[in-house]
Amino acid sequence: MPFRIEVALKPEFKDALGESIKRSIKDHLNINVGDVKTIKVYTVNAGLTDVEKKAVASGPFSDQVVQEHSIDRPLASGFDWLVEVGFKPGVTDNEGKTGKEAIEDRLGRKLAGNESVHTSMQYLISGKLTREQVESISKELLGNELIERFEIVDGRSWDSRKGIEPYVPLVRDTHKPKVVEINLDVSDSELIEISKKGTLALTLEEMKCIRDYFKDPEIIAERKKLGLGERPTDVELESLAQTWSEHCKHKIFNATIDYRDGNRQLTVNSLFKSYIRKSTEEISKNIDWLVSVFKDNAGVIKFTGDNNIAFKVETHNSPSALDPYGGAITGIVGVDRDAAGTGLGSKVIAHTDVLCFASPYYKGKLPPRIFHPRRIMEGVVRGIKDGGNKNGIPTINGAILFDDRYGGKPLVYCGSLGIMPAKINGQPSEVKNADPGDLIVMMGGRIGKDGIHGATFSSEELHEGSPATAVQIGDPITQKKMLDLLLEARDMGLYKCITDNGAGGLSSSVGEMAQFSGGCEIRLEKAPLKYHGLDPWEILLSEAQERMTLSVPPEKIDELMELCKRRGVEATVLGRFTGSKKFHALYGDDTVAYLDMDFLHDGLPEMKLEAVWKEPKYPEPEISDEGLTMILHEMLSDLNVASKEWVIRQYDHEVQGGSVIKPLTGKYNDGPGDAGVIRPVLGRMEGVAVSNGINPFYGDIDTYHMTANAIDEAIRNIIAVGGSLDQIALLDNFCWCDPVYDPEKTPDGHYKLAQLVRANMALYDYCVAYGTPCISGKDSMKNDYKLKGEDGKEYKISIPPTVLFSAVGVIPDVRKCVTMDAKAPGDHIYVIGTTKDELGGSRFYASLGYKGNKVPKVDAKTAKKTYQALSSAIQAGLVASCHDCSDGGLGVALAETCFAGGYGADIELAKVPAERIGKDAQVLFSESASRFVVTVSPDKAKEFERMMDGVTCAQIGMTRNDDRFLVRGLAGIRMIDTIIGALKDSWQYPLRW
Repeated sequence: MPFRIEVALKPEFKDALGESIKRSIKDHLNINVGDVKTIKVYTVNAGLTDVEKKAVASGPFSDQVVQEHSIDRPLASGFDWLVEVGFKPGVTDNEGKTGKEAIEDRLGRKLAGNESVHTSMQYLISGKLTREQVESISKELLGNELIERFEIVDGRSWDSRKGIEPYVPLVRDTHKPKVVEINLDVSDSELIEISKKGTLALTLEEMKCIRDYFKDPEIIAERKKLGLGERPTDVELESLAQTWSEHCKHKIFNATIDYRDGNRQLTVNSLFKSYIRKSTEEISKNIDWLVSVFKDNAGVIKFTGDNNIAFKVETHNSPSALDPYGGAITGIVGVDRDAAGTGLGSKVIAHTDVLCFASPYYKGKLPPRIFHPRRIMEGVVRGIKDGGNKNGIPTINGAILFDDRYGGKPLVYCGSLGIMPAKINGQPSEVKNADPGDLIVMMGGRIGKDGIHGATFSSEELHEGSPATAVQIGDPITQKKMLDLLLEARDMGLYKCITDNGAGGLSSSVGEMAQFSGGCEIRLEKAPLKYHGLDPWEILLSEAQERMTLSVPPEKIDELMELCKRRGVEATVLGRFTGSKKFHALYGDDTVAYLDMDFLHDGLPEMKLEAVWKEPKYPEPEISDEGLTMILHEMLSDLNVASKEWVIRQYDHEVQGGSVIKPLTGKYNDGPGDAGVIRPVLGRMEGVAVSNGINPFYGDIDTYHMTANAIDEAIRNIIAVGGSLDQIALLDNFCWCDPVYDPEKTPDGHYKLAQLVRANMALYDYCVAYGTPCISGKDSMKNDYKLKGEDGKEYKISIPPTVLFSAVGVIPDVRKCVTMDAKAPGDHIYVIGTTKDELGGSRFYASLGYKGNKVPKVDAKTAKKTYQALSSAIQAGLVASCHDCSDGGLGVALAETCFAGGYGADIELAKVPAERIGKDAQVLFSESASRFVVTVSPDKAKEFERMMDGVTCAQIGMTRNDDRFLVRGLAGIRMIDTIIGALKDSWQYPLRW
């Protein structure tokens, strides 16, 4: 029954994909090939007549103008090697799913449940290559052997009449689902082995705690009534493991920590409660715009009188290391479900993405199972693009950082912004509840093996044996249909509570919602599956994407199901919420899990950790003022400064029509904007600004000041576009290397934990000082890659401690916003803020091969006054452009302002407000915090200076009516003489792919 439809470009048309692959083979693998041609293959596993086959092949699967097609006849010819790449059994094939729907639309009838479409791609390669080279091209460039299969054909053995047999990657699993009891009455070493082999990520203490629970006589008696034994089932053990995972329970952030810093000692009872929650609680006493914080999928603040804003940023690091595309697309569609599942639901209106990679030009040896950083980067970017663009959500803000320490695990921060009515059907939209008797409804995609152990997998370091099942591939089209339906159902009052199926799948979503009612009863055999053969624990824990769980009153279920049918969204009743105080799961007539809700959610033993801080000391470089023109060009070409336009242009930042300030701005729309601004409600002038602050390089010196600078950067980017301190909310995202001390695995754990403590101390100090509360956040620990060296010893590649602060600010009138590009010749150029001898961790020092010690320190009291004055000046219409100073310092900020606007400049460094600085290079490249470059029209200069009275502000030059960029040094001698076109070219060149 299966047959193949092959589709190729007609000979007269250029194969752009093939040309791109050819360049990549050369650039990535340094292998010379001749031509590369591509052929798309659809394997249709369905009973179609010959007439129907022709209708499908010539209709939805091919374009008759530029393409040719064949049915069960190979199109490949004239090649030396052919590689066909397709998905392995059980892996989500989104295009194949759409192909099935296209056939149904074309034929006007439904295909049977066991009929399907599967896609693959043929690459026809010309050139004198060995099989080993072709295998390298296949695995390192054309596909991912973790989730894809390869068929390699030598052109000399090609049979043009036979071609390749139809391959249907069906999961024909004859495995009969079963439940296994786990014996925990074993030695300590065996308990550890059970955790390790099962990817449970449970410590010995936690395993013992679970063992003791199942020895309780009362528990045993209750279990016997339901036919359960004294040992936990695999369903129960797996449920506890995911619920107690670092990913879900944030064990390190809730640990008791003894911290030592020289002679200072203190005990921290939960970093989260002591610093993050406490700072927000203190700030909330003085503001009235917080709606919901730290208790839902996203934080919620007031926007206008009738609308609220929900905001969440998540990470998807470990999956993105193994499958960059699948990991990233799952991250972006997953965080969308966080925003959509907050309160009674919000409409997603914007994305923000911050990515950290090793250098795309990395030349070193790669760890096993880890791709080259450039491939990881390209895959992640493609995943985010597909997850956002196909869902119709603009990406309005982001950043990309490079450091080779991200080679073991990239960091993929995905953020989602949603808008929700302040009230729905007369009730506050942020309030939700599940009551006993409500039905448990799962909606959206089906359940498969993809994403099993996702939560526990992300709670340990990456290693060669990390499970392939943790990898998922998101389906944005399925999710788009579901999210649109949910907005309808929300407004019709068809459900009372909603959350997403993220980490831990149903065990997490149902388990969390059951806390409202006091218990649940879930029937796993009713769950819709992608294929047969899943064990009950796999059904419960799978993180297969595009799913939400709802609490639906019985009297509303028929209306909800009818709506789902009309909108083409699958929904299934899986059970009911109860007041039993038990998490009760059944498979058929058998109970497979019966756990006390209290033990499931609160039985986790508290971690007790020790942290010891010792200030590091690094050598300082000699600074020269020679060759500053060349150095400025080098600074602009630094990967962490250079233009990210190659990435930005792949994202749609204008869909939904609300964009005000886009990621790229200026005369030619290629200058680096400071923050994205959108109007969520078209026709109204209220806006939302989104920005971020991140600089892990400062953390090498002191994570306290790293965190302070990240907060300050996020805030000043909002200020730079016209926001104010009146209403800015923050989200904190901590990504850390393993901070739990182990004499063999993590001998520096005490120091890494102290770094984490200091970062949280700074969070508290600066959030309170600025009055900017954290409304949500996330931590991702264990961002390490463990491998064995040639000497047999285990080594770790650890990320630098990294904290991202994302900021959302409400702007009353977007018409008063400003951008960073110079607007006219003859405008006055001002520097706001003081430049200090603070080059530690700077891009300038990095270019010299140094870290230094004088990390930028934030003076919040002074900065707050500065921000208030600058905000007032912008609101008064006195500022033509405003750009914050960050990576690369004043020199980079001035260059970006000028080439984005298309005007040159005359600059005098002697006029720059500075302290303890005697070198031109220090003035140009210091990264002191809380500074801006501002341009002002001459007719507004006096009024601007009057409004800036009392804060550090000085005119240092003027824009020119030509392309000359001239800088005089402290001694009045011209130190830089170049043109803005050359500066822009240096800035754009490194990532111009």
